Amino acid sequence: MKNLRHGTWIAIADGAKALVLRNDGEADAPNFSVVDVFTNSESARTSDLGTDRPGRTRQSATAARASVGQTDWHEIGEHRFAAEFAKTLGKHCEAGDFSRLVVVAPPRTLNGLRKHYSKRVQNAITAEIDKDLTNHPLHKIERVLLAS
Repeated sequence: MKNLRHGTWIAIADGAKALVLRNDGEADAPNFSVVDVFTNSESARTSDLGTDRPGRTRQSATAARASVGQTDWHEIGEHRFAAEFAKTLGKHCEAGDFSRLVVVAPPRTLNGLRKHYSKRVQNAITAEIDKDLTNHPLHKIERVLLAS
């Protein structure tokens, strides 16, 4: 992948974890090092996140009642995590830590991140890859991205 030039940062994320890597090698022979690791504190079990029953509403004109949909606490946590991670990337970009960024995440996480990128981060992104690689070892991530 030509987007993996020396010094390029690689952000690998899902809804619960994110890795920030830097390519200390070259585009055709990447050598990733870990810059930072982030975890989502809101990715706990559902029962730990919220235990309330779904709410009920009452129609004003009749005695009919309807239930309100169940709150998806994991989805809310993933959205917050994407916003915080995008904000952190923005701080690093503003500080001049990177000028090129490759983002690797599942489609749902990519969408969540896109909503929160600063203009400078958007301009620094050279590629987006829709894969979930957060739990892979570095050598496998290097191989997968080299083949992309």
